[in-house]
Amino acid sequence: MADANEKLLAELLKKPGNNECADCGARNPEWASYNIGIFLCTRCAGVHRSMGAHISKVKHLKLDRWENSQVTRVKEVGNNAARHCYEKRVPSCYRRPTENAPQVLVEQWIRAKYEREEFSRPERQNQYVSGFMEGFLMKRGKEDSRYYPRKFVLSEADDTLKYHVKEHKDPKAVLRISELNVAFAPTKTGNQNSLQISFMKDGSTRHIYVYHEDAEVITNWYLAIRCAKLHRLQVAYPGASENELLSQLTRDFPKEGFLWKTGPRHSDAYKKRWFTLDGRKLMYHDDPMDAHPKGEIFIGHSSEGFAIKTGVPPGAKDQGFSFTLETPDRSFLLSAQTDDDRAQWINVIQKVIDKPLTPQDATVAARLVRKRTASGTMNILFSSTR
Repeated sequence: MADANEKLLAELLKKPGNNECADCGARNPEWASYNIGIFLCTRCAGVHRSMGAHISKVKHLKLDRWENSQVTRVKEVGNNAARHCYEKRVPSCYRRPTENAPQVLVEQWIRAKYEREEFSRPERQNQYVSGFMEGFLMKRGKEDSRYYPRKFVLSEADDTLKYHVKEHKDPKAVLRISELNVAFAPTKTGNQNSLQISFMKDGSTRHIYVYHEDAEVITNWYLAIRCAKLHRLQVAYPGASENELLSQLTRDFPKEGFLWKTGPRHSDAYKKRWFTLDGRKLMYHDDPMDAHPKGEIFIGHSSEGFAIKTGVPPGAKDQGFSFTLETPDRSFLLSAQTDDDRAQWINVIQKVIDKPLTPQDATVAARLVRKRTASGTMNILFSSTR
């Protein structure tokens, strides 16, 4: 009978919707929750198990022994029917995780569906959809690596995210929700429950790092920013499709890591910098968690003279696995640690160069300014489109 159940489970995997994880969409799931009736990938199965057997009962499709009643339950439900039940009222602004999504987002998505039942019972919808949120987050100091408790207040009506050093004093900073980006930052901070908030200030980018001990709380802040941005965009662009607006809410960084970069003079040495590709901005920093990038390069379209190439120009100083980012104003000479890393950088930057500019891109380009060195001379770090 065990062999028969294993064969039946294999047949059920072939049904529409069952050949991918019910929670993150990863292909070829190897686990299932037999009381909920869904197929799962290894990572999501681990989250289900962490919720306890009173919520979800998980088994491996091949390594565990299946009872007839358990197989029958999975057969009766399946991924598509379960999604219809547990995802009935997911807010448009909610980021549905894919297989490459941050762990905390995956965990809270699963807990919201099955443990808190936020999307099947409307009365349990969280405050992140309300347009207002306040509470304390631990914020990293601008000049040091310590974290300090700060009160944050989000107001969709005012288009603001404020934070206070002292609760009853004026805010230390007032950020426009419509102009900021937020991304989970577990790799940089070493904390799964952390966010990187980036925004433009005085012509350059500013980064803020925050965390909360409770994974649900930090995820709610992330979602509250997304929801507030969507609602304001829907008012500003009533003719735009929802999919167009959703793509403008938040963005992860497609590539980050250390590269070596040399200056414009032949005598300049290669120096190690932390690079972050954020949309059309290629930023570089002394340290991964610097509050400000040391420089920012705006990447325009190929028709405007932007290109990315392997190697460096003839006669230029070369180092390691080198490549060149060409802009109308300057060629940036860069070097990766490995050939594979160089190929990844060239690939992601080429995709940006091939992509037509949007009105939002033009706004970013207009707001970036040239930086000055300590001596007051211009240090050309921004390459504009023409």
